[in-house]
Amino acid sequence: MELWGLILIAIAIIGLFTIVYISIFNKLQYGKTKIEHVEGLIDEDLRSKFDIILRTDNLLKTQTKTKKDYLKEYTNLKKEKISNFDLERKLKEGEMIITNLFNDNSELNENVSMIEIMNDFKNVNEKLIAGISYYNKQTNILNAYIRKFPNNIIASIHKIKTKPFFDRKDMTDTDIEDFKL
Repeated sequence: MELWGLILIAIAIIGLFTIVYISIFNKLQYGKTKIEHVEGLIDEDLRSKFDIILRTDNLLKTQTKTKKDYLKEYTNLKKEKISNFDLERKLKEGEMIITNLFNDNSELNENVSMIEIMNDFKNVNEKLIAGISYYNKQTNILNAYIRKFPNNIIASIHKIKTKPFFDRKDMTDTDIEDFKL
């Protein structure tokens, strides 16, 4: 009877470890899934912003007297392989050029299509800011969870690594000059 008692205790301990392991693994997967979901939403918003820049480029070429191609660098971004962070920064630069053109040109100020474009920028920027903020918050939560024991062991077994924040800042490295403006 003593042997059966030890076997039952061993089974109970193994069962407990299994439940803890599955619980930790599920929480890691849930965190990854939340981050991947918001990455998809940010991708959509960046595509929308790119499309707005293309619409603006077409409008500038067809409805203004200027012959200068202000947005060529930004309309060619589709051909480049860059990170979402770098793409977001480039699109923001393009948007700034468009905003300056809109503010400095009375012809554009009165153009209904251009006013719609400026409103579209406002709407997509609100969604991007919210998405990036949520991404960084969830990344912070997941990274903190991964660094705790025994979560770090389970994460290591399943090759789940900490993720950088949207601005690619790595809070765990020794590079103190990786702050991006």
